[in-house]
Amino acid sequence: MPPRSGRGHGPVSLKQDLASFFGNIGSLAGARIGPPCLRPGFTFLDPASARPASCFLRTPFGATANPYPMSQNTPPSFLSRIAIAIGSFFAILGNGQLAGGVVRLRGGEPLAADVPPQRVEVPVEKIIEKIVEVRVEVPVEKIVEKVVEKPVEKRVEKTVEVATDTAALQLLGLLQREARFVDFIQEEVAPYTDAEIGAAARVVHQGCRKVLGTHFTMSPVRTEAEGSRITLQAGFDAAAVRLTGNVVGQAPFTGTLGHRGWQVSEVKLPQLTDAKAAAILAQAEVEL
Repeated sequence: MPPRSGRGHGPVSLKQDLASFFGNIGSLAGARIGPPCLRPGFTFLDPASARPASCFLRTPFGATANPYPMSQNTPPSFLSRIAIAIGSFFAILGNGQLAGGVVRLRGGEPLAADVPPQRVEVPVEKIIEKIVEVRVEVPVEKIVEKVVEKPVEKRVEKTVEVATDTAALQLLGLLQREARFVDFIQEEVAPYTDAEIGAAARVVHQGCRKVLGTHFTMSPVRTEAEGSRITLQAGFDAAAVRLTGNVVGQAPFTGTLGHRGWQVSEVKLPQLTDAKAAAILAQAEVEL
């Protein structure tokens, strides 16, 4: 028999259609039928392999085959659709989940393979972290240091040097020996005339001048001439200058130099071997 063309697919022989038909009928008597294909492109997962599969069955010819191979572009033949209808009838009776899927399919619900993928935009809230600098003014206690100057009395310890009798006795002894100073002072000059006193004073003057020049180095306190006007600034040495007349207020003072003063820079007294011998200013004289 020459080959004929099926609807919507390539040439299929009558022998193949009969084999497919009787194979599906024989499957109702005990052959294993996989999930039925309800329409072109309808595919289920094989329960044994958990992989997409078409309908598998064991035919009377002893071979396992797909009785109605199909794709989206090749619909099954008329005899194959009869086998599909019979197999689907019993499959729907035994599988409630499959029956529900057929109801939804007949109600117009599209298959997952027929629905084009749609882009679903889910609004996502964009979290923007904004760092805000907050200026916090912390009250700071201001510490003010107040310096209180307390007047402190400055205690100046003055060392009081006790004058030794020996040095004074030495000086009197030198004046007595060179100028007969003690004799002149101790003498009562009232009975004498001025000429006699003047002659004696000359001898005393010469002797005293000799003692001072030999044993003392002296110089004037002020170098200005006597009778000149001078000014004493603040802080002048009160021990070296004595103010006379009308002393009012504070320095500087301006006045007339009445006396230049004297100061000793060096003393050269003879050394004594016996301190008690200095008490004898002049020895008593005995003429034999």
